[in-house]
Amino acid sequence: MAVGGQAVIEGVLMRNGDRISVAVRREADGEIVVEKMTSRQRFKRLSNIPFVRGLFNLYDMMSTGIRALNLSAEIALEEEEDAEFGTKEAFLTTGIAVVVAVVFFVMLPVWATNNLWGLSDANPILFNLVEGLIRITLFLLYLLGITYFEDIKRVFQYHGAEHKSVYTYEDGRDLTVDEARDYSTLHPRCGTAFLMIVLVVAILVFSLVGNPSLWIKIVSRILLLPVVAGISYEILRFSGKHAGNPLLKPFLFPGLMLQKITTREPDDDQLEVALEALKSVVEEPGE
Repeated sequence: MAVGGQAVIEGVLMRNGDRISVAVRREADGEIVVEKMTSRQRFKRLSNIPFVRGLFNLYDMMSTGIRALNLSAEIALEEEEDAEFGTKEAFLTTGIAVVVAVVFFVMLPVWATNNLWGLSDANPILFNLVEGLIRITLFLLYLLGITYFEDIKRVFQYHGAEHKSVYTYEDGRDLTVDEARDYSTLHPRCGTAFLMIVLVVAILVFSLVGNPSLWIKIVSRILLLPVVAGISYEILRFSGKHAGNPLLKPFLFPGLMLQKITTREPDDDQLEVALEALKSVVEEPGE
């Protein structure tokens, strides 16, 4: 089972199968607080079927990530929990995020390309290539834009700490700051790499629709998103398992370079937090 995680507010979530933990450094006293989280994966049978599992696993990761962000804010800032952030809240928040992403990264690129001179009736391959380039440009501008927020910079440092910690574990090293410090902040199984795969796969899949009217193009892209996600997830799994294969390195390169935006070099305190989260999901009780 591959170990992975994500950065949260002043901490890191780590997951190893159904074992999920969040480690956060409390702002008031600097102590590291580790909290277990329960897995709420509801479609375990479907989440094991190739090309189908991607969509369900992505939803599970998103809902778990949102719950972890809420928990990390409560710990780091010692906020009182007014209400339990349960399944309904996670579903609603995830749904809003998906709608915003669809409007900004699916509908807007199609509309923009369709309104460029001569492209509304252009060759489908040319149309989808231009649309894909616009989508990638918007995505890069979005990532570059959020790097100007100090809070996001700290999240990106914890993202780097998460990757260093996972590398340390995968190499069988002791889970200490000294062992983790020199590892790369770039990891082939990262969600950022997945997003780059999605952007490229979308160009190929959407090209199959041809170049119909604007509304058919928009509807077709929304309907084909599960297909794009399913294919992209399988590519990510395969590339993660065979990252050392020299033939795959050119294909992994764009995703790794994108992580130069979404990760930053962490300090030792941030590495310590990530390692505590990792220990909680890979070590047996009493170790």
